Amino acid sequence: MVDLTGQYYRLQAEIDGAMQRVLNSGNYINGAEVKAFSDALSGYLGAEHVIPCGNGTDALQAALMALDLEPGDEVITTAFSFVSTVEVIVLLGLKPVLVDVDPDTFNIDPAKVRDALTRRTRAIIPVHLFGQGAAMDEIMEIARERELFVIEDGAQSLGAVWQMNGTFQKLGTIGHIGCTSFFPTKNLGCFGDGGACFTGDEHLAERLRMIVNHGSKKKYYNERVGMNSRLDTLQAAVLMVKLKHLDDFILRRQKVAERYFDELTNVSALKLPRQSGKAQHTFNQFTVRVGGGLRDDLKDFLAQAGISTMVYYPVPLHRQPVFAPCCGRNLRLPVSEMISQEVLSLPIHTEMTEEQQVTIIQNIKKFFKK
Repeated sequence: MVDLTGQYYRLQAEIDGAMQRVLNSGNYINGAEVKAFSDALSGYLGAEHVIPCGNGTDALQAALMALDLEPGDEVITTAFSFVSTVEVIVLLGLKPVLVDVDPDTFNIDPAKVRDALTRRTRAIIPVHLFGQGAAMDEIMEIARERELFVIEDGAQSLGAVWQMNGTFQKLGTIGHIGCTSFFPTKNLGCFGDGGACFTGDEHLAERLRMIVNHGSKKKYYNERVGMNSRLDTLQAAVLMVKLKHLDDFILRRQKVAERYFDELTNVSALKLPRQSGKAQHTFNQFTVRVGGGLRDDLKDFLAQAGISTMVYYPVPLHRQPVFAPCCGRNLRLPVSEMISQEVLSLPIHTEMTEEQQVTIIQNIKKFFKK
């Protein structure tokens, strides 16, 4: 699905040099590279404050902790996402309220968000799934009307933009706090785990810095309950190199996506992802819907041809047994339930050659001819 080795070889001289400088310094925790990367990412995003942390899940948890929510407060989010989006809500004693998604973009449906509002609603977590933004203009309008917090889950969308009031703005910088992951397969990935929060609010930034550092500003003086969540210096060094290439990474993924659109649009059993006119899709995944109950058959057929595909996600979160007690065992979200049986993510990465992609496309067409 992703050629991380090929990408490393292409950038090897830069990456090896950056890592060697950390090894020479011996500063593996909170070294100079961590601040340098934080500052560089802040400039890239146009976010006043970037707070690195240990991973994307920690970023979401820290963001919720920074808002001083009370047990039982409701947080509205999507049922069609990775488990961490809801996991952190439950861990903090908050109540997840799961709503359905747009069947074409896979992102949270603002109309369903409105329907789910109650007097206990305190926050909304839109997930920018697969590299395309949720409808942030509508979500922020709801948030302003009801004085709600918005935490953007941008784990799969770093570098993507959304048009707000006629101006394109980087995802993660529109809500009160943005969160991302630097997991190796992301658009900007390190060589292990890593994550970050972004905010334009100085007060929230100060809280976030404390939270990821055991709740302290000064060592051994703890002002609030926090967590131990750091981006280590070696990972920051890798990310600093890769950040310089992020726009190129995105462009390479977009070119792969263009070829899929060109070649697969007329395959009637496939429904290709819809791109919003307000968004720049960065294609962390290229996810199609396979009709006629053929998804698993196509997946198996491609596997036999040596082509890896993935199902993101086979079970919507409201159907996960662990969340049934807090979300409601009788909750029905028909779109999420339908697309979980149809979605299939095709290979897409920065090192994909046209020859490799032609082979994938030919095999998909061959399956449907049969």
